[in-house]
Amino acid sequence: MAKILVTGGTGFIGSHTVVELINEGYEVIVLDNLYNSKEVVLDRIKTITNVRPKFYNCDILDKDGLRKVFSENKIDAVIHYAGYKAVGESVEKPLVYYQNNIAGSLNLYEVMNEFGVKTVVFSSSATVYGDPASLPIKEDFPLSTTNPYGTTKLFNERILEDIYASDNSWSILLLRYFNPIGAHKSGLLGETPIGIPNNLVPYIAQVATGQRDFLRVWGNDFDTVDGTGVRDYIHVVDLALGHIKAIEYALKHKGIEAINLGTGNGYSVLQVRQAFENACKKEIPYKIFDRRAGDIASCYADTTKAKELLKWQAKYGIDEMCQDGWNFSKNNPKGIE
Repeated sequence: MAKILVTGGTGFIGSHTVVELINEGYEVIVLDNLYNSKEVVLDRIKTITNVRPKFYNCDILDKDGLRKVFSENKIDAVIHYAGYKAVGESVEKPLVYYQNNIAGSLNLYEVMNEFGVKTVVFSSSATVYGDPASLPIKEDFPLSTTNPYGTTKLFNERILEDIYASDNSWSILLLRYFNPIGAHKSGLLGETPIGIPNNLVPYIAQVATGQRDFLRVWGNDFDTVDGTGVRDYIHVVDLALGHIKAIEYALKHKGIEAINLGTGNGYSVLQVRQAFENACKKEIPYKIFDRRAGDIASCYADTTKAKELLKWQAKYGIDEMCQDGWNFSKNNPKGIE
């Protein structure tokens, strides 16, 4: 089987993808600087799969470190997750985000090219669609961004498009995720946010485990089913399995494709809260606050292309996402330590 390098492989989505790659028989090499994760994640991956993947504690800004990884391993393809990902932080620290997410990625692509590794699955985001004019969102919609984090994703896509235009021997998939939540069924892997969670479900989980008094709901006057924002939430295991299909496809086809990974369904903030209440059998108190600048009413995917091209579609619904998320949170209230 192919040998796959996963950058950011001890992170939330990366760790789940490593598990599914190992389950499918791939040989996996994990690269991570542990900025937003812990090395103990590798032990948990071994508990689940009986395999502890080869690990490099390396930053993508360290070009010589990247060369060492490629020189010591015959890598067939790369899944590129490594990058900072907090929208609010990116607004406060744009230079940090541009340096890490763009300069670091350029290092990776340059080293891949040096070693003749021309197959990459890039972790992009639905943020590249900005405020869509209509729903569901299709891959050919106009692209724009509302924050530096989203801009780094869009710039990466443009860089990879230019790389392919200059050299058609590359195989590149740009996977635009919607909102990954949930956790591995074992309860061993899940999301471990640093500080105040930026995303809805980790925040709800901290209310459920008694670390926060109530959920902050930003706006209840949107044009949605209950006035709260609607998003396309996808189980992180479904997302990981989407990457397995993406690698299978990329190893067989040259070209560049952008593909949405979502469920195609939208759930409101209060609907997610209700599903999590059902999972944890506890009340999740909440308070309404004014809308945040830049928040849009609804965002969900058209997933036709993923079904047709990758033969993939999400199978888990919001109840299972919240049940698995709660199973992780109750066993790891402070996250993975």
